[in-house]
Amino acid sequence: MSSSTIDLDDTKSLDSLYTETINIGGRVYQQLALDRGLGFTPIDEDERERLDQQHMILQKAFDQRLIFPPIENPQNILDCGYGSAAWVCEVAERYPQCEVIGVDISPHMKPDEIPPNLWLQVDDLNEPFTFASNQFDLVHSQLVVTGIKKDRWRSYIRDCVRVTKPGGWLQFVEWYTNVQSDNGSMGDDHALRQLSGLYLRALDDTRDIRVPMKLGTMMREAGLVEVDSQMIQLPANGWPSTEREREIGNMNNVLYKEGLGAQCNYLLHEYLNMDMPEIHVLVAKARQDLDNLALKPYIGLYVAIGRKPNS
Repeated sequence: MSSSTIDLDDTKSLDSLYTETINIGGRVYQQLALDRGLGFTPIDEDERERLDQQHMILQKAFDQRLIFPPIENPQNILDCGYGSAAWVCEVAERYPQCEVIGVDISPHMKPDEIPPNLWLQVDDLNEPFTFASNQFDLVHSQLVVTGIKKDRWRSYIRDCVRVTKPGGWLQFVEWYTNVQSDNGSMGDDHALRQLSGLYLRALDDTRDIRVPMKLGTMMREAGLVEVDSQMIQLPANGWPSTEREREIGNMNNVLYKEGLGAQCNYLLHEYLNMDMPEIHVLVAKARQDLDNLALKPYIGLYVAIGRKPNS
Protein backbone atom coordinates (compact mmCIF):
# COMPACT_ATOMS: atom_id res chain seq x y z
CA MET A 1 0.00 0.00 0.00
CA SER A 2 1.02 3.57 -0.37
CA SER A 3 3.63 5.38 1.68
CA SER A 4 0.82 7.37 3.27
CA THR A 5 -0.03 4.48 5.62
CA ILE A 6 -0.96 5.93 9.01
CA ASP A 7 -0.24 4.09 12.26
CA LEU A 8 -3.07 4.56 14.74
CA ASP A 9 -0.60 4.31 17.62
CA ASP A 10 1.18 7.40 16.33
CA THR A 11 0.77 10.38 18.65
CA LYS A 12 -0.03 12.60 15.69
CA SER A 13 -3.68 13.09 14.83
CA LEU A 14 -5.10 11.22 11.87
CA ASP A 15 -5.29 13.15 8.63
CA SER A 16 -8.78 14.66 8.38
CA LEU A 17 -8.99 13.07 4.95
CA TYR A 18 -9.52 9.72 6.68
CA THR A 19 -11.57 10.86 9.66
CA GLU A 20 -14.11 13.15 7.96
CA THR A 21 -17.63 11.71 8.02
CA ILE A 22 -21.05 12.47 6.54
CA ASN A 23 -24.52 11.70 7.90
CA ILE A 24 -26.90 10.15 5.38
CA GLY A 25 -30.35 8.98 6.41
CA GLY A 26 -29.40 8.87 10.07
CA ARG A 27 -26.27 6.75 9.49
CA VAL A 28 -22.64 7.88 9.54
CA TYR A 29 -20.36 7.16 6.55
CA GLN A 30 -16.71 7.86 5.84
CA GLN A 31 -16.57 10.77 3.40
CA LEU A 32 -13.36 9.54 1.75
CA ALA A 33 -14.79 6.06 1.09
CA LEU A 34 -17.88 7.47 -0.61
CA ASP A 35 -15.99 10.11 -2.61
CA ARG A 36 -13.51 7.56 -4.00
CA GLY A 37 -15.93 4.65 -4.26
CA LEU A 38 -13.93 2.62 -1.73
CA GLY A 39 -16.78 1.62 0.57
CA PHE A 40 -20.52 2.04 0.81
CA THR A 41 -21.52 0.99 4.32
CA PRO A 42 -21.79 3.02 7.54
CA ILE A 43 -18.90 3.30 9.99
CA ASP A 44 -20.92 4.18 13.10
CA GLU A 45 -21.47 2.43 16.42
CA ASP A 46 -24.39 0.39 15.06
CA GLU A 47 -22.15 -0.98 12.29
CA ARG A 48 -19.34 -1.72 14.74
CA GLU A 49 -21.74 -3.76 16.87
CA ARG A 50 -23.02 -5.55 13.76
CA LEU A 51 -19.48 -6.45 12.70
CA ASP A 52 -18.68 -7.75 16.18
CA GLN A 53 -21.79 -9.94 16.02
CA GLN A 54 -20.77 -11.06 12.54
CA HIS A 55 -17.41 -12.17 13.95
CA MET A 56 -19.21 -14.24 16.59
CA ILE A 57 -21.31 -15.96 13.92
CA LEU A 58 -18.28 -16.74 11.77
CA GLN A 59 -16.40 -18.09 14.77
CA LYS A 60 -19.31 -20.38 15.55
CA ALA A 61 -19.37 -21.54 11.93
CA PHE A 62 -15.59 -22.09 12.09
CA ASP A 63 -15.75 -23.97 15.42
CA GLN A 64 -13.82 -21.12 17.09
CA ARG A 65 -10.83 -21.50 14.77
CA LEU A 66 -9.20 -18.19 13.93
CA ILE A 67 -6.41 -19.60 11.78
CA PHE A 68 -6.93 -22.56 9.45
CA PRO A 69 -3.41 -23.29 8.07
CA PRO A 70 -1.04 -25.39 10.23
CA ILE A 71 0.94 -22.48 11.68
CA GLU A 72 2.71 -22.95 15.01
CA ASN A 73 3.93 -19.96 17.03
CA PRO A 74 3.41 -17.23 14.40
CA GLN A 75 5.70 -14.23 14.84
CA ASN A 76 4.13 -11.77 12.38
CA ILE A 77 0.53 -11.59 11.11
CA LEU A 78 -1.11 -9.09 8.74
CA ASP A 79 -4.90 -8.60 8.70
CA CYS A 80 -6.27 -6.85 5.61
CA GLY A 81 -9.59 -5.08 6.18
CA TYR A 82 -9.91 -5.27 9.97
CA GLY A 83 -13.33 -3.55 10.22
CA SER A 84 -14.24 -3.46 13.91
CA ALA A 85 -10.94 -5.27 14.69
CA ALA A 86 -12.76 -8.21 16.30
CA TRP A 87 -10.72 -10.91 14.52
CA VAL A 88 -7.38 -9.16 14.73
CA CYS A 89 -7.76 -8.34 18.44
CA GLU A 90 -8.64 -11.93 19.26
CA VAL A 91 -5.64 -13.20 17.27
CA ALA A 92 -3.30 -10.76 19.04
CA GLU A 93 -4.63 -11.91 22.43
CA ARG A 94 -4.32 -15.58 21.53
CA TYR A 95 -0.71 -15.15 20.30
CA PRO A 96 0.82 -12.52 22.63
CA GLN A 97 4.32 -13.23 21.32
CA CYS A 98 3.25 -12.35 17.79
CA GLU A 99 3.43 -8.89 16.23
CA VAL A 100 0.09 -8.27 14.54
CA ILE A 101 -0.75 -5.48 12.07
CA GLY A 102 -4.24 -4.60 10.84
CA VAL A 103 -4.99 -2.35 7.87
CA ASP A 104 -8.30 -0.72 6.93
CA ILE A 105 -9.45 2.37 5.05
CA SER A 106 -11.58 3.45 8.03
CA PRO A 107 -10.26 4.03 11.58
CA HIS A 108 -13.70 4.80 12.97
CA MET A 109 -14.75 1.40 14.37
CA LYS A 110 -11.55 0.35 16.14
CA PRO A 111 -11.93 -0.42 19.85
CA ASP A 112 -10.72 2.05 22.47
CA GLU A 113 -8.26 -0.50 23.85
CA ILE A 114 -6.23 -3.00 21.85
CA PRO A 115 -3.62 -5.62 22.81
CA PRO A 116 -0.07 -4.23 23.16
CA ASN A 117 1.20 -6.45 20.33
CA LEU A 118 -1.32 -5.07 17.82
CA TRP A 119 -0.82 -2.10 15.50
CA LEU A 120 -3.73 -0.74 13.48
CA GLN A 121 -3.00 1.26 10.34
CA VAL A 122 -5.14 3.24 7.92
CA ASP A 123 -4.71 2.83 4.20
CA ASP A 124 -6.39 1.77 0.96
CA LEU A 125 -5.93 -1.91 0.11
CA ASN A 126 -6.40 -0.99 -3.55
CA GLU A 127 -2.94 0.63 -3.47
CA PRO A 128 0.30 -1.41 -3.78
CA PHE A 129 1.70 -2.67 -0.49
CA THR A 130 4.88 -1.05 0.86
CA PHE A 131 5.49 -3.69 3.52
CA ALA A 132 8.83 -5.46 3.19
CA SER A 133 8.88 -8.73 1.30
CA ASN A 134 8.89 -12.03 3.20
CA GLN A 135 7.64 -10.44 6.43
CA PHE A 136 4.50 -12.28 7.62
CA ASP A 137 3.77 -15.87 8.67
CA LEU A 138 0.11 -15.30 7.80
CA VAL A 139 -1.74 -12.75 5.69
CA HIS A 140 -5.44 -12.78 6.52
CA SER A 141 -8.05 -11.10 4.31
CA GLN A 142 -11.73 -11.25 5.20
CA LEU A 143 -14.91 -9.84 3.65
CA VAL A 144 -13.29 -7.18 1.49
CA VAL A 145 -15.00 -8.15 -1.79
CA THR A 146 -16.98 -4.89 -1.87
CA GLY A 147 -13.87 -2.87 -1.02
CA ILE A 148 -11.36 -4.25 -3.53
CA LYS A 149 -11.88 -2.99 -7.07
CA LYS A 150 -12.30 -5.63 -9.77
CA ASP A 151 -9.05 -4.76 -11.61
CA ARG A 152 -7.06 -4.92 -8.35
CA TRP A 153 -7.74 -8.49 -7.21
CA ARG A 154 -4.86 -10.30 -8.93
CA SER A 155 -2.28 -7.69 -7.93
CA TYR A 156 -3.80 -7.62 -4.42
CA ILE A 157 -3.21 -11.35 -4.05
CA ARG A 158 0.31 -10.98 -5.50
CA ASP A 159 1.02 -8.27 -2.92
CA CYS A 160 -0.20 -10.58 -0.16
CA VAL A 161 2.06 -13.34 -1.46
CA ARG A 162 5.08 -11.04 -1.74
CA VAL A 163 4.94 -9.90 1.89
CA THR A 164 4.41 -13.48 3.15
CA LYS A 165 7.46 -15.38 4.37
CA PRO A 166 8.56 -18.42 2.36
CA GLY A 167 6.54 -21.26 3.86
CA GLY A 168 3.96 -18.79 5.19
CA TRP A 169 0.27 -18.80 4.40
CA LEU A 170 -2.59 -16.75 2.99
CA GLN A 171 -6.08 -17.14 4.45
CA PHE A 172 -8.99 -15.50 2.61
CA VAL A 173 -12.63 -15.51 3.72
CA GLU A 174 -15.33 -13.98 1.49
CA TRP A 175 -19.01 -14.47 0.87
CA TYR A 176 -21.07 -14.32 -2.26
CA THR A 177 -23.64 -11.69 -1.41
CA ASN A 178 -26.36 -13.06 -3.72
CA VAL A 179 -28.58 -15.00 -1.28
CA GLN A 180 -29.36 -18.53 -2.49
CA SER A 181 -32.07 -21.08 -1.70
CA ASP A 182 -31.10 -24.59 -0.62
CA ASN A 183 -34.20 -26.08 -2.26
CA GLY A 184 -34.35 -23.71 -5.24
CA SER A 185 -37.71 -22.28 -4.20
CA MET A 186 -36.69 -18.63 -4.28
CA GLY A 187 -37.61 -17.10 -7.63
CA ASP A 188 -37.45 -13.73 -9.33
CA ASP A 189 -40.77 -12.77 -7.76
CA HIS A 190 -39.21 -12.79 -4.29
CA ALA A 191 -38.04 -9.43 -2.94
CA LEU A 192 -34.88 -10.98 -1.53
CA ARG A 193 -33.81 -12.19 -4.98
CA GLN A 194 -34.74 -8.81 -6.49
CA LEU A 195 -32.76 -6.89 -3.87
CA SER A 196 -29.72 -9.16 -4.30
CA GLY A 197 -29.86 -8.61 -8.06
CA LEU A 198 -30.05 -4.83 -7.71
CA TYR A 199 -27.15 -4.87 -5.25
CA LEU A 200 -25.01 -6.84 -7.69
CA ARG A 201 -25.97 -4.53 -10.55
CA ALA A 202 -25.03 -1.44 -8.54
CA LEU A 203 -21.55 -2.85 -7.94
CA ASP A 204 -21.01 -4.57 -11.28
CA ASP A 205 -18.99 -1.80 -12.96
CA THR A 206 -16.36 -1.56 -10.23
CA ARG A 207 -16.43 -4.81 -8.22
CA ASP A 208 -16.16 -8.50 -9.01
CA ILE A 209 -18.71 -9.91 -6.58
CA ARG A 210 -17.99 -13.44 -7.89
CA VAL A 211 -14.36 -13.36 -6.74
CA PRO A 212 -15.12 -15.56 -3.70
CA MET A 213 -15.74 -18.50 -6.04
CA LYS A 214 -12.37 -17.93 -7.78
CA LEU A 215 -10.10 -17.54 -4.76
CA GLY A 216 -8.52 -20.99 -4.99
CA THR A 217 -7.74 -20.57 -8.68
CA MET A 218 -6.31 -17.09 -8.16
CA MET A 219 -4.07 -18.31 -5.35
CA ARG A 220 -2.66 -21.04 -7.58
CA GLU A 221 -2.11 -18.51 -10.36
CA ALA A 222 -0.14 -16.38 -7.86
CA GLY A 223 2.21 -19.32 -7.22
CA LEU A 224 0.84 -20.70 -3.97
CA VAL A 225 0.89 -24.42 -3.21
CA GLU A 226 -1.21 -26.66 -0.96
CA VAL A 227 -4.19 -24.51 -1.91
CA ASP A 228 -7.47 -25.60 -0.38
CA SER A 229 -10.81 -23.88 -0.88
CA GLN A 230 -14.35 -24.69 0.11
CA MET A 231 -17.81 -23.20 0.27
CA ILE A 232 -19.75 -23.22 3.54
CA GLN A 233 -23.51 -22.76 3.49
CA LEU A 234 -24.29 -20.08 6.04
CA PRO A 235 -28.04 -20.40 6.70
CA ALA A 236 -29.96 -17.11 6.82
CA ASN A 237 -32.69 -18.33 9.16
CA GLY A 238 -33.51 -21.35 11.33
CA TRP A 239 -34.38 -23.81 8.53
CA PRO A 240 -31.54 -26.38 9.07
CA SER A 241 -32.37 -29.62 10.90
CA THR A 242 -29.30 -29.70 13.17
CA GLU A 243 -29.26 -27.62 16.34
CA ARG A 244 -25.84 -26.10 15.56
CA GLU A 245 -26.76 -24.98 12.05
CA ARG A 246 -30.17 -23.79 13.22
CA GLU A 247 -28.55 -21.61 15.88
CA ILE A 248 -26.14 -20.15 13.30
CA GLY A 249 -29.08 -19.49 10.98
CA ASN A 250 -31.11 -17.72 13.65
CA MET A 251 -28.15 -15.54 14.61
CA ASN A 252 -27.39 -14.78 10.97
CA ASN A 253 -31.03 -13.96 10.29
CA VAL A 254 -31.01 -11.12 12.82
CA LEU A 255 -27.65 -9.87 11.59
CA TYR A 256 -28.56 -9.98 7.91
CA LYS A 257 -31.88 -8.22 8.38
CA GLU A 258 -30.14 -5.49 10.36
CA GLY A 259 -27.53 -5.07 7.63
CA LEU A 260 -29.81 -5.01 4.58
CA GLY A 261 -30.59 -1.31 4.80
CA ALA A 262 -27.01 -0.34 5.63
CA GLN A 263 -25.70 -2.41 2.72
CA CYS A 264 -28.24 -1.31 0.13
CA ASN A 265 -29.62 2.16 0.86
CA TYR A 266 -26.70 4.28 -0.32
CA LEU A 267 -25.73 2.02 -3.22
CA LEU A 268 -29.18 1.68 -4.77
CA HIS A 269 -29.96 5.36 -4.33
CA GLU A 270 -26.68 6.77 -5.64
CA TYR A 271 -25.76 4.16 -8.27
CA LEU A 272 -29.17 3.05 -9.57
CA ASN A 273 -31.09 6.30 -8.93
CA MET A 274 -33.79 4.52 -6.93
CA ASP A 275 -35.99 6.58 -4.62
CA MET A 276 -35.44 5.95 -0.92
CA PRO A 277 -39.11 5.06 -0.22
CA GLU A 278 -38.93 2.44 -2.99
CA ILE A 279 -35.74 1.01 -1.47
CA HIS A 280 -37.27 0.91 2.01
CA VAL A 281 -40.30 -1.02 0.77
CA LEU A 282 -38.12 -3.54 -1.06
CA VAL A 283 -35.83 -3.99 1.96
CA ALA A 284 -38.87 -4.57 4.22
CA LYS A 285 -40.20 -7.25 1.86
CA ALA A 286 -36.73 -8.85 1.60
CA ARG A 287 -36.64 -9.08 5.40
CA GLN A 288 -39.93 -10.98 5.27
CA ASP A 289 -38.38 -13.40 2.78
CA LEU A 290 -35.44 -13.89 5.14
CA ASP A 291 -37.91 -15.04 7.81
CA ASN A 292 -39.51 -17.57 5.45
CA LEU A 293 -38.25 -21.00 6.56
CA ALA A 294 -39.68 -22.66 3.45
CA LEU A 295 -37.25 -20.73 1.22
CA LYS A 296 -34.25 -22.21 3.05
CA PRO A 297 -32.09 -19.13 2.32
CA TYR A 298 -28.34 -19.27 2.73
CA ILE A 299 -25.23 -17.25 1.94
CA GLY A 300 -22.24 -18.92 0.31
CA LEU A 301 -19.18 -18.39 2.52
CA TYR A 302 -15.93 -19.16 0.71
CA VAL A 303 -12.68 -19.98 2.51
CA ALA A 304 -9.34 -20.41 0.74
CA ILE A 305 -5.84 -21.00 2.07
CA GLY A 306 -2.53 -21.40 0.28
CA ARG A 307 1.15 -21.70 1.21
CA LYS A 308 4.02 -19.73 -0.28
CA PRO A 309 6.74 -22.13 -1.50
CA ASN A 310 9.87 -22.30 0.62
CA SER A 311 12.00 -21.24 -2.33
